[in-house]
Amino acid sequence: MQTLLAIGVVLVAYLFGSIPFGLMVVKLKTGKDIREVESGRTGGTNAMRAAGLGAGLATALLDILKGAASVWMAQTLIPGNHLVHVLAPIASIIGHNHSIFLLELDENGKFLRLRGGAGGAPALGGAIGLWPPSILVVLPLGALTFFSIGIASVTTMSVALFVTIAFAIRAALGLMPWFDVIYGVVAGILLIWALRPNIKKLLAGEERVVKSSLHGWLRSRHKNSKGGMDQGKGVKR
Repeated sequence: MQTLLAIGVVLVAYLFGSIPFGLMVVKLKTGKDIREVESGRTGGTNAMRAAGLGAGLATALLDILKGAASVWMAQTLIPGNHLVHVLAPIASIIGHNHSIFLLELDENGKFLRLRGGAGGAPALGGAIGLWPPSILVVLPLGALTFFSIGIASVTTMSVALFVTIAFAIRAALGLMPWFDVIYGVVAGILLIWALRPNIKKLLAGEERVVKSSLHGWLRSRHKNSKGGMDQGKGVKR
């Protein structure tokens, strides 16, 4: 009976994660299908591209909540099974990245696929569920990463890295089980897998850099400076 309950909790956590809040928020605000915008993902970054900052923030908060809610549900229903407490948010991330509610045929119309996001927000939510002060560590570091490097995919992957480091430090101090560190590692693997196309662009130097970041500002300044020099060379005396 306990095993069936554990399986049920993990499945419900997957369904929590599968709720495509980005699709819903953008549809309500603009009538657009977020899957047809830019990367086609349903996360906060693409929601912001599709419908503005407010939609992006609302989507991110809701996606964080579903990751945290999966842990809280597991802790409430099976308080003594820490394995399930860790598996639940992992299932939520998988649901977010591969939503059962976004089942469709691929571009060639031959194979079924599950659409979704990249998993950064529910990964943070899962960390908050396992250790609530995570938000005071990971969120500021994530914001620092975004506004310095200016690349959304790097920021998303950094979430799992920061969670893993924070949990490892706490585990080393005897403040939480080492098993929780596995959550950060698995979350990182799931995020990297979802962001494979972005990693290819990153390695090729083609990944988008946000202009409002330090990196974006430096690139813009360098580009303008180079353009000015090129114009100067073209002036005949």
